[in-house]
Amino acid sequence: MPQKNETQLNVWGSELSPCSINPLTGFYRDGQCATGEQDHGRHVVCIEATAEFLAYSASKGNDLSTAMPEFGFPGLKPGDRWCLCGLRWKEALEADMAPRLVLGATHMKMTEIVPIEILKKYAVDLC
Repeated sequence: MPQKNETQLNVWGSELSPCSINPLTGFYRDGQCATGEQDHGRHVVCIEATAEFLAYSASKGNDLSTAMPEFGFPGLKPGDRWCLCGLRWKEALEADMAPRLVLGATHMKMTEIVPIEILKKYAVDLC
């Protein structure tokens, strides 16, 4: 199993919160959007899936709705939280299809891809 080899912090610089246990998400399948050297896709942003985003993602060749039991993937439905690749979220943002996200569960590396000011506009965990 890949090893996390760095401190795992969220965009605020504090401990990374869990994203989802059901379905179990994360590159390490530990429920967190943690990352490390082996995570070339940088699965660092915790999203809340919507039907629109799932359809958009499928249209781009990343079908997140279809179950793949052979990989332990149940398929996502609207409302599910999932650790998405940072560049995939940015691509959706540029297409005006970006889903909402959970900042406390989004890895600080995401701020290297998209500025925090933009991420805040999509946050479900800001009051």
